[in-house]
Amino acid sequence: MKNMQETVERILESLRPRLQMDGGDVELVEITADNVVKLRLTGACQGCPMSSVTLKMALEAEILRQVPSLRGVESV
Repeated sequence: MKNMQETVERILESLRPRLQMDGGDVELVEITADNVVKLRLTGACQGCPMSSVTLKMALEAEILRQVPSLRGVESV
């Protein structure tokens, strides 16, 4: 599980500059026992009307592409 967490953190690091350009950021909260990644959008991303699109189309798509054993990504 720790290796998977490190992999997800690395993926988020690669995506983070795009979020930060718009004043936002993301943090990994946990990876659940059933392989769901829980993320928290922060800064300008928190409460943004487009945050659900960012979560699914950018973050989840890239995480699942690189780690297909994960089941999904959710915002907390």
